[in-house]
Amino acid sequence: MTEVSERYRQRAQLFTDKVEGVADDAWGNQSPCEDWTARDVVGHVVDTTGMFFGFIDQPPPTGPSVDDDPVGAWRAARDAVQAALEDPSVATKAYEGHFGPTTFEKSVGQFLSGDLVMHNWDLSRATGQDDTIDPVEVSEMLVAMEPMDELLRSPGAFGPKIEPPPGADEQTRLLCFLGRKV
Repeated sequence: MTEVSERYRQRAQLFTDKVEGVADDAWGNQSPCEDWTARDVVGHVVDTTGMFFGFIDQPPPTGPSVDDDPVGAWRAARDAVQAALEDPSVATKAYEGHFGPTTFEKSVGQFLSGDLVMHNWDLSRATGQDDTIDPVEVSEMLVAMEPMDELLRSPGAFGPKIEPPPGADEQTRLLCFLGRKV
């Protein structure tokens, strides 16, 4: 197992815990992402997983629809990514990414894995679960994302930065940097 595979496994488990912790009547709750409910957050993560499989000409994960079974849909997507990361012939499959040549594994490490951290927070906020992000994860995300500030503001990505309150902790600074209202 590679470092990327292990990191994805850990972050996916945290997201799984949140998905499984959503009460049946909370899937329609508004998330911090404008126009997204809790179900939409999970749908976005599942759809993005399928998109990354498409980059390497692999079929998207099969499973139930997010509309019918968000927990099952997420588990199918998670398991497909983990299996791909553990198969060197898939993990190392190259494609031309937005920033040049890359591999499935590298993209998971740079994007999908980080996406889980942020959407874990979004889902937690939408459904009243603990929204604390591990401080190490917060620091790593800030270091990785701050240099990409302008790219993050492209349409369909993150919203405009928000000025954090004076004395804000690092998690709040990260969330404000990513356009989240806290």
